[in-house]
Amino acid sequence: MRTSEIRSRWLDYFAANDHEIRPSVSLVSPEPSILFTVAGMVPFIPYILGTEKAPWPRAASVQKCIRTNDIDNVGRTTRHGTFFQMNGNFSFGDYFKEGAIDYAWDLLTGSREEGKYGLDGDRLWMTIWEEDQVSFDHWTRVIGVPAERVQRLPFAEISWSTGQPGPAGACCEIHYDRGPAYGPDGGPVADTAGDRFLEIWNLVFDEFIRGEGEGHDFELIGKLDQTAIDTGLGLERLAFIMQDKPNMYEIDEVYPVIAAAEAMSGKTYGRGAAGPEAGDAYLDDVRLRVVADHVRSALMLIGDGVRPGNDGRGYVLRRLIRRAVRSMRLLGVGEATLPTLLTASKDAMKASYPELETGWATISDVAYAEEEAFRRTLAAGTTILDTAVASAKQEASASGRGRPIVPGKAAFELHDTYGFPIDLTLEMAAEQGVEVDEPTFRTLMEEQKERARADARAKKAGHTDVRVFQDIEKQMGGGSEFLGYTESAADASVTGLLVDGAPAPVATAPAEVEVILDRTPFYAEMGGQLADHGTIRLADGGVIEVHDVQAPIAGLSVHRGTLTEGTASLGERAYAEIDTVRRLAIARAHTSTHMVYAGLRNVVSEDATQAGSENSPARLRFDFRHGTALTGGQMDDIEALVNDKVAENLPVTTEVMGLEEARASGAIALFGEKYGKQVRVVTIGDGFDRELCGGTHVPSTGHIGRVALLGEGSIGSGVRRIDALVADSAYGFQRKEHALVSQLSTLVGGRPEELPGRVEGLMARLKEAEKKLAAAEQAALAARAGEIAKSAARAGEYLLATASLGAVGSADALRALALDVRGRLPESEPVVVAVAAEANGRPLVVVATNPAARTQGARAGALVRTAAKTLGGGGGGKDDVAQGGGQDPAAIPAALTAVSAALTA
Repeated sequence: MRTSEIRSRWLDYFAANDHEIRPSVSLVSPEPSILFTVAGMVPFIPYILGTEKAPWPRAASVQKCIRTNDIDNVGRTTRHGTFFQMNGNFSFGDYFKEGAIDYAWDLLTGSREEGKYGLDGDRLWMTIWEEDQVSFDHWTRVIGVPAERVQRLPFAEISWSTGQPGPAGACCEIHYDRGPAYGPDGGPVADTAGDRFLEIWNLVFDEFIRGEGEGHDFELIGKLDQTAIDTGLGLERLAFIMQDKPNMYEIDEVYPVIAAAEAMSGKTYGRGAAGPEAGDAYLDDVRLRVVADHVRSALMLIGDGVRPGNDGRGYVLRRLIRRAVRSMRLLGVGEATLPTLLTASKDAMKASYPELETGWATISDVAYAEEEAFRRTLAAGTTILDTAVASAKQEASASGRGRPIVPGKAAFELHDTYGFPIDLTLEMAAEQGVEVDEPTFRTLMEEQKERARADARAKKAGHTDVRVFQDIEKQMGGGSEFLGYTESAADASVTGLLVDGAPAPVATAPAEVEVILDRTPFYAEMGGQLADHGTIRLADGGVIEVHDVQAPIAGLSVHRGTLTEGTASLGERAYAEIDTVRRLAIARAHTSTHMVYAGLRNVVSEDATQAGSENSPARLRFDFRHGTALTGGQMDDIEALVNDKVAENLPVTTEVMGLEEARASGAIALFGEKYGKQVRVVTIGDGFDRELCGGTHVPSTGHIGRVALLGEGSIGSGVRRIDALVADSAYGFQRKEHALVSQLSTLVGGRPEELPGRVEGLMARLKEAEKKLAAAEQAALAARAGEIAKSAARAGEYLLATASLGAVGSADALRALALDVRGRLPESEPVVVAVAAEANGRPLVVVATNPAARTQGARAGALVRTAAKTLGGGGGGKDDVAQGGGQDPAAIPAALTAVSAALTA
């Protein structure tokens, strides 16, 4: 049975049993605290935790998942993989243990003719909590499973929780006996490796409230008001059982990539089945599995909108592609591989995910561009890393300290300058028997990132445990009523008051407070729109100046501000009023953002999808996914189109409708955003732009006035940013531009429309002057070549010519001089030339050797590293010519002396 059929049978079965069938959410997790969707239950977390009411009593799905915490084990075993599919069925206060068990048994063992899986019930074993008598009785008395096949475990070994106080429950795991070829008899308790008694389905019974504690060391302090069922069946695991394959790498959705890699490399998969003792055959198997897994994961991530980058999700994708490409190189394939491998994976997966075919042009463009970029990175970085490894070995040998270590600073420079990822540095260094000072690397990386991260933490997270807000919402009987679409001020009651992150009955000025109101006109920051500012005036005379509003849980607005006068008390009446000038300015920017996005889609491509935005007073920032820079003409066209629509004074309307109806109307959903069943659609004009959006907007585009695009640039691989000014700021920018053009026209002596030609002429004359200057400098250096050659002197067995040349224009001039001097000295002599100079305030050194010198053992690359080390830097190159640099120009004489010393040593 093909994997796609196993998938469809699951959905059909639960649909027939009155479950709401939910589509897989994006691999980009809807939970902001998680990079990826790591389990089938992730989209349902709010319903399980009780922070949101479930729209349906029962649901089922087949969820795409990514886990990369054990990426280094992928390929080394046949059980680890990064992408997988989790079949799940869920109940929110509906059926509980008995119902979940009945569904599981019926679907697993029911006949294939009836659309079920037809597994042999005699091969199924269960593990349950030792105190779960309800499950034990149901399995043994109702289902009829022999008691010896229902094994009991302590709660710590068979339970689930969120890892913090909140819901928890025992599990019931269903295992399939694959037979004696895979391990010992005795059930799952005896088969600790889990290869014979393979866990295929886990039923989680959420019924308890857990207390504080680490891991499984916590107390059960009560029962939930509403129980929940959360189950997960591994689709790939069931597939390799039903396809009679030994592991997930050989099922129909994975193996075609291995077959393609075999054909490209000439390797044969399976020859390393004996494990590490099989030597190179085992390593080949590992690499083929890495390729199969990582190519599939990259395919699915790109299909869900992730783009390669240097942090977060983008870095995970980049790492997956790079590991796959490098594994193919280690298998002996040097040319581009993804055009073959990614296509094979797409063809294997499209039966389950038809959108891979429709989005193939974009997916392949992104993947192929990343492979090509990495091939260039490998070429540049490998040389530098090899130099660092050789230096580490040399230093370790000289000092006798044992295992060589590449300095953390060198690893950081590889990452920062060449884009060489640390995991690749660690992997390649280890292959050469060298360690890397990873702690120092991590410290340098952390120093680079800490300021931005600290700013973000302070703004978003505050200092409050989210459970406090959950308790307040529960006491309120729901969240805050938002009035801000139609009202700028409102009467309200204080339903929550916090000081220093802790609930308080009263606060006295001056104090920083967090206030929850039962109804509010304040917009909480979300969807790229900044929060409202304003004032909350309290009945007893207190005044709170609000400077931020956040929604730590859905629907609950938390007003952060300074209590400047009087006191604030829980339950007190209040009058909340926003800063309407700021609100209008932000609304102009927000509507402008929608219009810029529409202009981008119209002018550039419908595939240019939103990756983020920020709407602040007077300006906007719009991030989008696109593989190449926009041209100046495209930017002009976007700006012109947007301002034409502004001038048309198009109406901006909003409508609440069902999610599916909104999508059918052409409304665009923000990538990675989570939506309920009812959504708000914002439409500009007669469909110029239509998006799902909860933000505030101007009533018509004429209120914007003007939009001025400032520029466009890359903020990461495949992600670009447009910055723009709005309204008065746009007019002010244009006034300054006009003044600047007038000033430049006066300076060059022409009319404004003649500026491009005049400036182009000036640039051409400047380049010509630079060429003449460089030629004069080269001639001056060449004139010294004879003098330097004549100064050559013996250094041990070699004829050595050295010179310190002062300032030069470029390294190329210095290199040409070294080769010129080498050519003037006799070929019969072992000649070494070392010349050094200063360029742009930094020292440069070039070493050249002739064939006779190389026969004697002189290597230009090694000699230049010796000189560059004295200069406080590094370098490398070939045996015949190499160059390096450093930090200290004053050390040039010492560097040349070091070359002489190395030749006479």
